[in-house]
Amino acid sequence: MKKGNRIGSVMHISRASGNLILESSRNAKIGETVTDSKGKRVGVVFDVFGPVDSPYASVRTRIKNPERLIGAELFSGQMKK
Repeated sequence: MKKGNRIGSVMHISRASGNLILESSRNAKIGETVTDSKGKRVGVVFDVFGPVDSPYASVRTRIKNPERLIGAELFSGQMKK
């Protein structure tokens, strides 16, 4: 399975919302599906915030043990052909 476009790497989990916070390498779109490096669905982009030249993305997830993704690269759910 091929990866989609890289969204960014997981920095931490928000204490307030439980969402994954990513340092985004590109402008993610709210509602976009997010996958891990194996193509498994992790969640959806809930919010994009911060400076335009180095944005952050908040990903709402419902997976068990989301802390295992800290430091991991995440990708858009749209796979390249």
